[in-house]
Amino acid sequence: MFGKEFRRKYAVTDQGVKNLVQGTIWTVIVNLIAMASIGILYGMMTDYVGILSGGTALPSAMLFGACVVVFVLLSFLTHFKQYKATYGLVYGEVRDTRISLAERIRKLPLGYFGKRDLADLTETIMGDVNRLEHVWSHCISYLYGSYISTVIVAIAVFIMDWRLAIASLWGVPVAFLLLFGSREFSKRKSEKTKEAAISVSDGIQETIDNMREIRAINQEEKFLDDLNMKIDRHEKITVSGEFSTGIFVNAASVIMRLGVATTILVGTKLITSGQIDFMRLFVFLLAITRIYSPFDQALALIAEMFMSQISASRLMEIYEAKTAEGSENVAMNGHDIEFENVGFAYDGDEVLRGVNFTAKEGEVTALVGPSGSGKSTCSRLAARLWDVSEGSIKVGGVDINTVDPEVLLSDYSMVFQNVVLFDDTVMENIRLGRRDATDEEVMAAARAANCDEFVRKLQNGYDTEIGENGAKLSGGERQRISIARALLKNAPIVLLDEATASLDVENETKVQGALSKLLAGKTVLVIAHRMRTVEAADKIVVLKDGKVAEEGSPKELFEKPDGIFRRMSMLQRASAGWSL
Repeated sequence: MFGKEFRRKYAVTDQGVKNLVQGTIWTVIVNLIAMASIGILYGMMTDYVGILSGGTALPSAMLFGACVVVFVLLSFLTHFKQYKATYGLVYGEVRDTRISLAERIRKLPLGYFGKRDLADLTETIMGDVNRLEHVWSHCISYLYGSYISTVIVAIAVFIMDWRLAIASLWGVPVAFLLLFGSREFSKRKSEKTKEAAISVSDGIQETIDNMREIRAINQEEKFLDDLNMKIDRHEKITVSGEFSTGIFVNAASVIMRLGVATTILVGTKLITSGQIDFMRLFVFLLAITRIYSPFDQALALIAEMFMSQISASRLMEIYEAKTAEGSENVAMNGHDIEFENVGFAYDGDEVLRGVNFTAKEGEVTALVGPSGSGKSTCSRLAARLWDVSEGSIKVGGVDINTVDPEVLLSDYSMVFQNVVLFDDTVMENIRLGRRDATDEEVMAAARAANCDEFVRKLQNGYDTEIGENGAKLSGGERQRISIARALLKNAPIVLLDEATASLDVENETKVQGALSKLLAGKTVLVIAHRMRTVEAADKIVVLKDGKVAEEGSPKELFEKPDGIFRRMSMLQRASAGWSL
């Protein structure tokens, strides 16, 4: 019943399939017990007819009372089991799904996140999983349970009288054919609704994130108008989709219930011709009311299941995305970083090609070059935040593509130009570098990164909450905390991408002095646009148009008359004297 295609269509796990099977079985039992109530009513009516005919009703009345008691008890027990199977177990599945999604996302390469923005991923983890949770708990088990129980009852009524059975059940397959025929239409509507919802989430996030810039350019009204347009569009598309689906669902329900009319017409004809008695027609009329009851809900559930397949496909896209895998047992011979004929393309656009250089352990290797030359890409490839498209990168002689990313990154400390801090205290933000560090070690790293002076001035010192992404701090203060975090980790490889970009000249000098002392003996890869930042580097690699254009010590490169490094250095020295 639940094959591989089903698992993919509704994004359920193997355990989730077991839960759905259990829920389906209990739904069948509940429906059959509800159908059994017809037998009790039939017995009561037969008893009543017997009284009218001069018979006795006492034995049947006692039996009827006992049946009612048993029916009530069974109904309570089976409904309880059904509730537990269709709701209780499914909520555990939702929890496991969100955890597995988080684990999957944690293992995806950084390049994946360039294709899906934050609002899109948030909508998948929260909105799509919520929709699927409703399908798992309310739809699948009920629908398949209705299928099975109706087939069982249909067999029984066909045995009783095939003519009345056809008259009462012909509308069921026609109703479902109508709904399944509208599947592609419903799917397209659902896709448009999902796109509109993501657009709204994206607009809200963009407006909140950039509120300072929006106010600075006095464009609040324009952005709010744009956001209102997105919300209005989402509302119109949602209403249109639900209205269209409602038409099909209600049309199918009307067609199915026409079976009541045809049963009465056929039954009346059979009674007048003497082929059946009134009690048989009465039983059929009772039976079809119970048959239609679960299908009334099932018709709406099918429409919801069609729409949920869009959410399931978005989840499966994450599950099926290629993760960064590798061995956890690695023996490296030192920590030299070797780029060997490295090429990298992002969404089909070539960024690097044929890059060869070595960043040696115990030396500072600087990557410089014009904007867009591939410097930051090289640093991210070196830490396997992205995987190379061709060639290889080795650390200590080991290809990093064969190493588990978490094992690899345990040897890296990184400070990027775009600092990320958490809504926590200064102490805990720095301690992320090494979770078992003592307060004294955290403060020592803060002093080395020139943080201590401004931290002491905060209201609660190192226990001050700094807000989302360090909103309460200046850009330079945020970057120094990031540097302190990297220093605390004390990893053998250090990547610095414009690590001092937000510091003034005085603090930059102090931090560079601290870095010079604390990075001794490590493999250091530095990216900088300001040439004075890398004047003390052991080696400089100049990139241009995704290739290595020059390589050597600062002195050697500066002595090249037509060299790129020399030209950049001269331009920056000339601009240093510029003033208003």
